Formats: sequence, C-alpha cells, structure tokens
Amino acid sequence: MAVNIITKEDLQEFKMELLEEIKNLFHIKTTEQKLWLRSSEVKSLLKISSGTLQNLRISGTLRYSKVGGTLYYNYQDIEKMLNQK
Repeated sequence: MAVNIITKEDLQEFKMELLEEIKNLFHIKTTEQKLWLRSSEVKSLLKISSGTLQNLRISGTLRYSKVGGTLYYNYQDIEKMLNQK
C-alpha cells in the first residue's frame, strides 16, 4: 500500500482550485436568464413598442404583476407566448 504525504502547499493549491470552481458556479448562475423582467427588458427582448406591450397586457396574452408601480413579467410566460405563435 502506497503512502501519500499531503503538504501545506498541496492543501493551499487545493483550496485555490476549489475557490475557483465555486466562483465559476456563481458566474454560471448569474448569466442565466432572470425569472422576472421589467417592461423595458421585455420590450427590448421582443423588439416591440410600449403600445404593443400594453396591448399584450390588455388582451391577456401576457400576464404581469405590479409591484410598487413597476410591472414585472415572468420570463416563462414570455416563452410560452412565443411558442404558441
């Protein structure tokens, strides 16, 4: 049976590699699509005007939530709407 000796340097190197992998995991999470989008983000994403977005709200085509005067749209609802068309 072989014996491996672990030094402080080995542990330090392992620590740095582990921290780098954790940072990468957080980076991946932040680049994922946000769940809730504001009106300006939806208009930019869909390349539509404010009036068109209002028509989608009024017709019930696109659901929204209002929080403190700001309208939010669920990204999954936007995907569903696009897949139906």
